[in-house]
Amino acid sequence: MTRKKNEEGAQFVRYFGPLLDALRGLGGSGTPDEVVERIAHDLGLSDEIQNELLPSGEPRYRNQVAWARFYLVREGLLDSSKRGVWSLTERGRGTHLAQEHAREVFLKWVRIFQEQRKTKAQTSEPVAEQVAEGTGATPNDYRGEVIDLLLKLPPSGFERLSQRLLREAGFTQVVVTGSSGDGGIDGYGTLQVNPLVSFKVLFQCKRYTKSVSPSHVRDFRGAMAGRADKGIIITTGTFTTEARREASRDGVPPIELIDGEKLIDMLEHLELGLKPVTTYEIDEVFFGEFKG
Repeated sequence: MTRKKNEEGAQFVRYFGPLLDALRGLGGSGTPDEVVERIAHDLGLSDEIQNELLPSGEPRYRNQVAWARFYLVREGLLDSSKRGVWSLTERGRGTHLAQEHAREVFLKWVRIFQEQRKTKAQTSEPVAEQVAEGTGATPNDYRGEVIDLLLKLPPSGFERLSQRLLREAGFTQVVVTGSSGDGGIDGYGTLQVNPLVSFKVLFQCKRYTKSVSPSHVRDFRGAMAGRADKGIIITTGTFTTEARREASRDGVPPIELIDGEKLIDMLEHLELGLKPVTTYEIDEVFFGEFKG
């Protein structure tokens, strides 16, 4: 893999600096959604760029930001210890990366991965090489496998899985209505906030490889009008930028959006279908300090 090939393929390097800046703007930490939205705002990225999909169906922009995080964690600028939250390390707080410096960080880690490959250590190098070649692979390969499994489920199976997920998340009286033709509503449940306050919630399940459009959000809101306090759309795919805006639009009932990435985050957190495994990665940089 040549240096030129690395630089041409690894377009995500452009987000190294903006990712650090976005986290600083968010107070040092943020959820993945907050971070990608902040970067898009700071850089003035068009909806077209944000909605462009990879052949896998994953948004290219979000994939590239995830890869930027992958390398910044390796560089020690981001902390990977908190589940579902991206945060700056002490070093990251004071680091500003221009494009030239970002490329240097990327190429440094490509060299490290190549050395690890030569010594046959268990490393992330094959993953890094895939991305540099533009395949769109993600840092956590198992997440793609989970999405594939979900897509193979029958509609009724995905609805029952969503029912189990909501129950584990604290909902009660969760009922799947199934193929009732009820305006796209697949079920309902109750979220008990405290002994005195509860919300009725309607949910919709979509096994998609593509993006859910704002029209789907509007149609679902129309179906739930006067029947619930809140709605949830659960999909294996993604939501367009316009759909996200529509879901949180002022003056109408809010709709929570759970895309494929957030769905897997919930499965991880609740340990549903995913068993945590503890392992160790060799830090070649650490041992390299003692070679001299």
